[in-house]
Amino acid sequence: MPEAPRIGRAPVCSSSAAHTCIHRMPFGAEITPEGAVRFRLWAPGARRVELVLYQASDASGARGRYIDMPAGEEGWLELTTREAGPGTLYRYRIDGAVEVPDPASRFNPHDVSGPSQVVDPTAFQWSDASWQCPPWHQAVVYELHTGTFTSEGTFAGVERRLDYLAELGVTAIELMPLADFPGSRGWGYDGVLPFAPDSSYGTPDELKHLICAAHQRGLAVMLDVVYNHFGPEGNYLALYAPQFFTERHHTPWGAAINFDGPGSRAVRDFYLNNALYWLTEYRFDGLRFDAVHAIRDSSTPHILTEIAGAVRRGPGRDRPIYLVLENAGNEARWLGPAGGAGAFDAQWNDDVHHCLHVILTGEADGYYEDYIGHAHALLCRALAEGFAYQGDRSAHLGAARGEPSAHLPPTAFVNSLQTHDQIGNRALGERLARLVENAAALRAAVAIVLLAPSMPMLFMGEEWAASQPFPYFCDFGSELAEKVREGRRREFARFERFSAAALDRLPDPVDRATMHAARLDWHELSEPPHAATLDHYRRLLALRKREIAPRIPKIPAGTCVRLEEEGAFAVDWALTDGSTLHLLANLTDHPVQGVGRMSGRLIFATHPHIRATVTRNRLEPWSVTWLLSRRHARR
Repeated sequence: MPEAPRIGRAPVCSSSAAHTCIHRMPFGAEITPEGAVRFRLWAPGARRVELVLYQASDASGARGRYIDMPAGEEGWLELTTREAGPGTLYRYRIDGAVEVPDPASRFNPHDVSGPSQVVDPTAFQWSDASWQCPPWHQAVVYELHTGTFTSEGTFAGVERRLDYLAELGVTAIELMPLADFPGSRGWGYDGVLPFAPDSSYGTPDELKHLICAAHQRGLAVMLDVVYNHFGPEGNYLALYAPQFFTERHHTPWGAAINFDGPGSRAVRDFYLNNALYWLTEYRFDGLRFDAVHAIRDSSTPHILTEIAGAVRRGPGRDRPIYLVLENAGNEARWLGPAGGAGAFDAQWNDDVHHCLHVILTGEADGYYEDYIGHAHALLCRALAEGFAYQGDRSAHLGAARGEPSAHLPPTAFVNSLQTHDQIGNRALGERLARLVENAAALRAAVAIVLLAPSMPMLFMGEEWAASQPFPYFCDFGSELAEKVREGRRREFARFERFSAAALDRLPDPVDRATMHAARLDWHELSEPPHAATLDHYRRLLALRKREIAPRIPKIPAGTCVRLEEEGAFAVDWALTDGSTLHLLANLTDHPVQGVGRMSGRLIFATHPHIRATVTRNRLEPWSVTWLLSRRHARR
């Protein structure tokens, strides 16, 4: 009788030049050493479960062979059979009525409600045995959406642009979620099969080929994972494992995932194995955890701590693994020294983005209201100390937000000027290049994000001011699609700048054209306005690699040393070798009084005669200057 599993057996990666990698999962479909297939499912709410096997020619899964699965302990069922092998399509039939895919499916070639497919991970030969991703302090992250990054919208399409990304100066690609989602269009945050790459992008082997090719070009690859909810369509877990969810906690998407109630051990193991699976079987170099503020867990250790510990003890023993959070709560307690057991390397720093966005656009809707009137001061604090809100009261929330973060190093924060969230959650999905007419203002903001000692992140196409929007899009069925449309209208009706006529112009998220409008036009790179922007990004990233990145391990924290009422500010980062990195910035449209120390070697300036203007105690509009002062010799 099968016992309830925990984490799968030790992952296996052979050590030869051409090697294989597999994470031995304690559930799902696993090929045994004898060539049979072991099927394992947690279905504590089902009276009877049958394994359904389909002929390879039956792509629709209409005719299958039904085999009863023996029941084991604590709701686990297990069956090993030689009637299945690599490529076999299968489902589970619950109580003789409903056929469902495997929740741990490695691949669902016919979308989320179709049959799952048995996959042999050892069939893929890796050729990156010597690969080690750079240490986190060297990272420059590039977030992309597989379906719109290229005209192909596939893993193969991304692979064909890897040389461009390497030449740009980024070091890590962050793929938006790949877990199988309904239909062929989506951001990935409505995934329902967390172990299966969405088939609209390609096969598991094509994803592995992309990662292997990235490693060969010196590029790390991260994956965005969603552990706070399932999508609203195609999730069948509640039919046979209602214990997977709990009414004790609620999230914006409904009942929470059960991480701390009866039956939660199986749920926790599901996600522990998911993290280890992506890092081992696909050799991803890091994970970005979506909206962890919506993960409800009152137990000890918290599921996030347990995942981080398992990663550090597992694949993280032999190579750097990047673990990054998105956490609207600004909870500094999750962040610690890189590689520490149970700790995460960094968090997306929304405060930096929001400050810059308000300074550049003046928008005050939604959470931007917390930054209106004092965005320059909050930006100075965020650049120096991490979070702008460190327990301070948020007017938008009507409550305190955040925890003290000044003790953390700059590497604990990922700064950005644009992300999928901040572009795509707008009504029309406009990028900053469409919202900000002042090119000098944008260039100044870019110079802050790319040269600050915190980790910078770009969103695809940002580096050439791509003109394509990135609106929200999905591919739900008709009933749910109409609810999504109405929900979008209600959401933006609260914004002052949206009249009824403007709401009528909202892109239809379910219309195929909405996703197609978001696909990058790579011909823009050669056009003069876009080419100049791209050159600016490339020069700054080269400067970062040469001047900033080598010094980051010597920077424990920063200090907001001067702030003028007019909006100019200065930040100093004292290095452990006695030198100091200085930032002087005037992010306003008028000259202001000079701030900070104009001393040391000039690293970068937006204005060519910066020393002369500062000598006159004046900073030009939209000016940014970076300097490095050396340790003074003792007399």
